[in-house]
Amino acid sequence: MSDSSTPDDVAFNELSASDRAILDLEESWQAGNPSLDKETVIREKLGMSSPRYHLRLNELIDDESAARYAPSLVGRLQRVRSQQRRSRSAQLLG
Repeated sequence: MSDSSTPDDVAFNELSASDRAILDLEESWQAGNPSLDKETVIREKLGMSSPRYHLRLNELIDDESAARYAPSLVGRLQRVRSQQRRSRSAQLLG
């Protein structure tokens, strides 16, 4: 990283345009209009299926570049995923 680069610049350059678009869509979705069909938005804006989108989003949650690019979103998604895992574990242990 050069002296004039910021962490956001580095994260922007490390992530593919597709990965940035996934993070941007997820962030706007969480702040936006829940009356829209998310699967349709994913298909129209990103040209991918909903399962592929969610699989890649889940991978991005663990990616340091994604955390630098969208720190609040990634942190929120990590917390949600952790809570869901704890809940499932508690259900299994009964």
